[in-house]
Amino acid sequence: MAPSDVVLDRLLRAEEIGVRLEIVAGLPIWEAQPLLRHQEEVDRIRASIHSRTPSNQAGCGCFHIADIYIQFPDGSLKRPDISVFCSRPTDEDVAVTTVPEAVVEVISKGYEAKDLEIGPRFYLSQGVKDVVVFDPYTLVVLHVRRNGATRLVSPAHLQLECGCDLMV
Repeated sequence: MAPSDVVLDRLLRAEEIGVRLEIVAGLPIWEAQPLLRHQEEVDRIRASIHSRTPSNQAGCGCFHIADIYIQFPDGSLKRPDISVFCSRPTDEDVAVTTVPEAVVEVISKGYEAKDLEIGPRFYLSQGVKDVVVFDPYTLVVLHVRRNGATRLVSPAHLQLECGCDLMV
């Protein structure tokens, strides 16, 4: 096994005891597995994602997937709640190495700092164009891009740079 495969194997074993583990810039960050409310919000948001480009024209395919490990250019391994790609990533049996166009994080109680303080800055530094953080308890939606951040209240319609729309 390559070193990154060994690390990914250890991260996946953490799931067996109900822990979700990420490594950001060498720092391990853990949280408990998401609860029902969290998963329902992820499913609701994923169901709303679609392309603004007509189907007969080339554009972003708005391929979205929940809770997959992504190995970012700096070697960090993160599991965004929702990752949006223009096409299906090719990596299937290891962490995906394609940087997503956008990520959506749904806050779980007690883990606000991970999603609000660490996540947006990290994702932008790795090339993600849109970072959306949703707090289902306060209904606050934070939409972060390189040129700044916007705070909204859910329900909020967002247009991503890649050409995808979603409702948070």
